[in-house]
Amino acid sequence: MKNYILLAVVCLSTEFVLAQSDKTVDSKIKGVTVFLSNAQVTREVKSRVEPGKTNLIITGLSSQLDPQSIQVSGKGTFVILGTSHQQNYLSEFNTPKALKTLKDSLDYLRNQASLAQSQKEILNKEEQMLMNNQKIGGTSQNLTVTELKSMADFYRSRLSEIVSSRMKEDDKIKKINERIAKLQLQINSQNELYERNTSEIVVNVSADVPTSVDLEVNYIVANAGWQPIYDVRAINTKSPLQLNYKANVYQSTGEEWKNVKLKLSTANPNLSGLKPELYTWYLDFYQPISYSLERKSKGMQPMSQSVDMAGPAEMKEEATSIADYVTTVQTTLNTEFDIALPYTVASASKPTLVDIRNFDVKADYIYSVAPKLDQNAFLLAKATGWEEFSLLPGEANIFFEGTFVGKTFIDPNNIKDTLSLSLGRDQRIVVKREKIRDLTSRRFIGSSQKENYTWEISVRNTKAEVIKIVVEDQLPVSKNAQIEVTALETGGANFMKDSGKLIWNLTIQPNETRKLSYTFEVKYPKDKQVSGL
Repeated sequence: MKNYILLAVVCLSTEFVLAQSDKTVDSKIKGVTVFLSNAQVTREVKSRVEPGKTNLIITGLSSQLDPQSIQVSGKGTFVILGTSHQQNYLSEFNTPKALKTLKDSLDYLRNQASLAQSQKEILNKEEQMLMNNQKIGGTSQNLTVTELKSMADFYRSRLSEIVSSRMKEDDKIKKINERIAKLQLQINSQNELYERNTSEIVVNVSADVPTSVDLEVNYIVANAGWQPIYDVRAINTKSPLQLNYKANVYQSTGEEWKNVKLKLSTANPNLSGLKPELYTWYLDFYQPISYSLERKSKGMQPMSQSVDMAGPAEMKEEATSIADYVTTVQTTLNTEFDIALPYTVASASKPTLVDIRNFDVKADYIYSVAPKLDQNAFLLAKATGWEEFSLLPGEANIFFEGTFVGKTFIDPNNIKDTLSLSLGRDQRIVVKREKIRDLTSRRFIGSSQKENYTWEISVRNTKAEVIKIVVEDQLPVSKNAQIEVTALETGGANFMKDSGKLIWNLTIQPNETRKLSYTFEVKYPKDKQVSGL
């Protein structure tokens, strides 16, 4: 009988040990791969489980994660049975220190405003008490002049102090309320990111013996991505261009990426990786239908695009910026920039600027002017060999000789072999364009009239160095067969008849002036009037 009881106790104990239990575990973000849209977060989990089945609940995750993108792998003597995802509406993200400081300041100012309002009410009560007790002495008591004057002075002095103190309290309350309003706006902009529910990943594991569990969890989150931005610097007209490739990394997931390993990828998981198929294109006669027919088509959900994870980057011995710690990895379909140094990207509306790479780009410098539109010469840098840098469309800040010139937009999709950048105006190149009236005439021949126009362009180089400059002008182009335009003299320019463009490629010595002239003739019926001349 004792043996049976002992066996029953052992069975119950074993069943209790092997029963499934829940265990909340902490996790840490180890790395983030940021795509052009969305990001893949990699977390590590270290814990210990007892024999049996255990639900490891990874808490405090972004509610923006895609449950279908969850991947879990592990090391240890245990088996991963499955994973699930659930929203936790009772738990919010931990408020960051900066936001806590703002909220504490707001509470302090509200207390100060309440105290000032109480002081004001005390002054109002005191004033009311004085006004209600203006009767001096009894009905049968006569006061001397000295006593009456003393009481009047007291009332005047105290009431003046009350009015002055009340004005100070009003001014204090006004300033406090202004400060409260500014703090509230600042808090509201950040509260939106942190006053969200969290989510949880539940990993079901099974172990035969007590063991340590090392898990790596990957998932895709929305409200994250990066945008390329460039700084293009030209030291002078003899040195290569310096191209600083940067990224504006943004995320508002609620999680803080603190001291994590970043990887920037040119992939976009939002785009479908499925090749489109062409179906037969049918034609038939149109047959009107007397009734309306509503049709609804269900759209196809885009498939997630797989991204190859690159290995750890190799750090250089010396570096002057974050860009020196970036390794470019060319995968089969995309480019990845692996940043070896840890980075912090807060969950905020403002992006974090990350240096990617610095390049020296070969460039030829040439001036260009179109005096019909603007008589200032513009310095252009024509860069070659930019294709190897895996550039993406993005805004660029242009600097020349250490001075900010302006902004431009680099779109590699619309650039052929040469990337042309304008570095600004050079006032030391003097350009004039004027009509030569002595050579401009109008005459009638039969039923037609002819008009001759002559223009002269002068270009003076006041710089101490030789310059190359492209001068552009144009002749009109007729859109009517009755209007004939003839180029009588192009002044040695390259004439493009279809567009009417005149292009001179000049090399001008220091303090040299070159003059260019061209003449054209317009013939049309004398009873007509030509617009555009």
